[in-house]
Amino acid sequence: MSILKKNSPSYPLLTFILTWAGFIILMSMYFPIPLTEEWMTTYHISETKAVWVGSSFALCYGICCLLYGPLSDQFGRKIFLVIGICILTIATFICAFLVQYEVLIVFRILQAIGAAAFVPISLVYVGEVFPPNQRLRAISFITSGFLVSNIVAQVFGSIIYYYYGHKWIYIILAILYLATAILTILYLPKETSTKHQNSIILNFFNIKKLFFNKQLCISFFITFTLLFSLIGMYTILGQILSNAPFYFTENQILTVRAVGLLAIVASIFSKQITNRFGTIRSVKASMLLAALSLFIMGLSNSPLLVIMFSLFFVASIALVIPINMSLINERAATQRGTAILFNAFILFVGASIGPILTTKLMDYGNAFIAFSTVSIILLIGLFFSFQFQKESES
Repeated sequence: MSILKKNSPSYPLLTFILTWAGFIILMSMYFPIPLTEEWMTTYHISETKAVWVGSSFALCYGICCLLYGPLSDQFGRKIFLVIGICILTIATFICAFLVQYEVLIVFRILQAIGAAAFVPISLVYVGEVFPPNQRLRAISFITSGFLVSNIVAQVFGSIIYYYYGHKWIYIILAILYLATAILTILYLPKETSTKHQNSIILNFFNIKKLFFNKQLCISFFITFTLLFSLIGMYTILGQILSNAPFYFTENQILTVRAVGLLAIVASIFSKQITNRFGTIRSVKASMLLAALSLFIMGLSNSPLLVIMFSLFFVASIALVIPINMSLINERAATQRGTAILFNAFILFVGASIGPILTTKLMDYGNAFIAFSTVSIILLIGLFFSFQFQKESES
């Protein structure tokens, strides 16, 4: 395992930089969620194509996580953190001036290639650079940043698009990415180089060993359900609030999305909650609450109930993400780095499929069918989570 050379850095500063970076980088994934109709108008495309403005990023992001795991094992973490943020900065700035949908998708993919080299590797970086007594806290803050990004990005994207147009979304993000690149280069220390016995090709082949670990497979499936349901829920929520019987204005919908930030606080208290109720029990209870919240949202005709249970849902998902990640860290043993990056791949495959499926369900069904379908998928994850306890007790 890698450790820092000589002078120990300020770990609170490193935690801030990595939390900020994860937060601002993932805004590129989330800001298109509430802007589907705007993309349709801007690029004269169908709704399905408009959804791909966001989903192309998420899907490519997930695929790249598989590539960067073995590569960063071989060549180190910081070099990919720097390269990733630089690629993202350049691609984001270029996106501001694109007028063709097909070219935009190409550069959204380039954005994802850069983002995937930073965000998941930063979690592995924490495990190698931070002392054991500071890792859990750092990971909790970083994952909180991921979740806060989901909500802030939607509000940010809607406001900037409304007042200035989509061009300035990319320009502002590019400026923030440039600042983040400077912080990364100047303040993140390079981990001590470690001699790797395996070749890059063997590192790739060793990914298959993850599937021989039943506990990891369960965690990976739970991971898929998390962003799948979170992004799917916000896709449905935006549509139902703007139509009958609610007829919310754009500003009111923005307020609802912003209120969701309150629920993210749950992730910060994951350590305290698991210490009191147990890790597995916390996962089960949170997934059950999330599934029931979605079901009630589908049944309700009251905007207050819909919003209230959306907060319960977001809080539950926010709690499960860091707990599930800690389970993966614990059970992956020597494949911890590969497992974390594969987990990121699964997480964002879910994020790319969520809005596509829920949009189709809303087209051919209604909000109840869409919410219920996502709820059932969470319940399947809950069912598999019972295998955690069985195996740990055996």
